[in-house]
Amino acid sequence: MAKKVQTKNTEEILWDSANKLRGSVEPSEYKHVVLSLIFLKFANDKFLRRRQELINEHKEAFLEIPEFYQAENVFYLPEESRWTYIIENAKQEDITLKVDSALKTIERTNKSLEGALPDNYFTRLGLDQSKFSALLDTINNIDTLKDESQDIVGRVYEYFLSKFAIAEGKGKGEFYTPKSIVNLIAEMIEPYKGKIYDPSCGSGGMFVQSLKFIEKHKGNKKDVSIYGQELTNTTYKLAKMNLAIRGISSNLGIKAADTFGDDQHKDLKADYIMANPPFNLKDWRAENELTNDPRWAGYEVPPKSNANYAWILNMISKLSQNGVAGFILANGALSGGGEEYKIRKQIIENDLVEAVVILPRAMFYSTDISVTLWILNRNKNERTFEVNDGIKNYRNRNGEVLFMDLRQKGEPFEKKFVQFGEEEITVIAAHYHSWQQNNWKESYQDIPEYSYSASLEDIRKKDYSLVPSKYIEFVNRDESLDYDEQMQSLQTDLKDLFQQESELKKEVSNVFKTLGYEL
Repeated sequence: MAKKVQTKNTEEILWDSANKLRGSVEPSEYKHVVLSLIFLKFANDKFLRRRQELINEHKEAFLEIPEFYQAENVFYLPEESRWTYIIENAKQEDITLKVDSALKTIERTNKSLEGALPDNYFTRLGLDQSKFSALLDTINNIDTLKDESQDIVGRVYEYFLSKFAIAEGKGKGEFYTPKSIVNLIAEMIEPYKGKIYDPSCGSGGMFVQSLKFIEKHKGNKKDVSIYGQELTNTTYKLAKMNLAIRGISSNLGIKAADTFGDDQHKDLKADYIMANPPFNLKDWRAENELTNDPRWAGYEVPPKSNANYAWILNMISKLSQNGVAGFILANGALSGGGEEYKIRKQIIENDLVEAVVILPRAMFYSTDISVTLWILNRNKNERTFEVNDGIKNYRNRNGEVLFMDLRQKGEPFEKKFVQFGEEEITVIAAHYHSWQQNNWKESYQDIPEYSYSASLEDIRKKDYSLVPSKYIEFVNRDESLDYDEQMQSLQTDLKDLFQQESELKKEVSNVFKTLGYEL
């Protein structure tokens, strides 16, 4: 098939193709259609390259032995699951059945994909034949291995997940956390090595960004283990596919399951936790359910009216001795009353809170409420920690919490959203890390409307509120104004306006007079 000349980038071409599915597929479904097909194409391109390597090495006898592919992190593809077979049959009426069979065969042949791929998905959708064939043609023109340093498949995944989140709007973008927020969390908690856990992992974006952080800081991806859990079955599969396609091994539990009702990692102690759990989740348990759960040990039982503190206690229970957690929650959790107040007070008295960072509005595609990044740390003692690109000399921060206000930060994105730029993230993270270091008195200082290092006593005086604006100095710019100067300026402006009004009246009066209608 002849290759088309591409004038748009790959992501844009695919987005246009996806849009053509509107009408025959629900918007909530077509992301799974496109991403599953991209997976098939990418798996096929890698398979063909490995197959050619075996031929070049004169190992034709091993071409149909899966282990010779899997040893190189390549999925073995039987004949009926190869992209070439799909394209040869693209115009056939049973093409959706063939795509389903291909996905099922790949999953059966490659154990690491168990439970990751859609099951009899395409045949159930009732796709328009011509639109589906057109989409297959579009994907066929993508060389997924053209520039591996650019991670084209990963880029397409991110682009699509973000575009789908924007397109689906409020309440339906729960599978995607904006990239710049995930990047900020990674740069602040620095997941260099150990176990990384996300109790509401969505499509696995936190894990992908963790691995990118490790690559950026010259680390080894083999030094981390990935643990996650996801409630929704289709999103669970999306996460497994998202990670598998990038060669990231993971443990997302044996099935999609509720983190509270069916914890898939009961004995886990994680070194890093990154999360963006659903905000203000109501009725997450029945009245008499989970009241003796060991995850709340030492705290009040989280109220059934809001799961925010259930998420927090779940994460605390899974932190290792030196564990650090960075997670996003709605601002209401900073100052809520009742049981939430009692739990928050105990967490603060246990000295687990390291930083509270309020983010700009309009960062999420699914909600416009203000959100906060919490950083909890089980070990705020002085210690030296060797990392890939240097040594961290942490000072003793017991009894201290750093508050940061980023509401004036960020840059416009997609017209109505805000995101952090790469340089901005570096500066924010550097400010936080300078506060943590032994030489902090030389490198860190409180900045009005930006940051404040509070003591435990400060927080007690504020009745355990964690609202940053209660601690960070506010600059009253009105105080510096010169009253006489401002009044003289206003006086001049008004004189000009009155003069213009007078002249305008004269002009209008003259016009009417010349017409014989004197005013």
